[in-house]
Amino acid sequence: MSSHSIDQSNLTKGQVRKLNALCKSVGHEIGERAFVEWLSSQTEEEGDSGAETIANTLWPLVQDGSLKIPRGGYRVRRGRGRIIVEPAGS
Repeated sequence: MSSHSIDQSNLTKGQVRKLNALCKSVGHEIGERAFVEWLSSQTEEEGDSGAETIANTLWPLVQDGSLKIPRGGYRVRRGRGRIIVEPAGS
């Protein structure tokens, strides 16, 4: 394996895999240039859109006091015709 001029310690596991795949498929120099270009086009914060939707929906209920979220997190799952929210430890 050849060493990369890109600092891999700051990359996520998926980004390192993409870099390695690009270098393997098109060559080291072209792969690194393509990776840097791809990385600069990515947004800084990639969030879970489902989690954002849930948070935006539930936050007004938390603020008016009609919903209490247990400390330590929660788990959301589907039930028969309803959504079940329970503490993460159970």
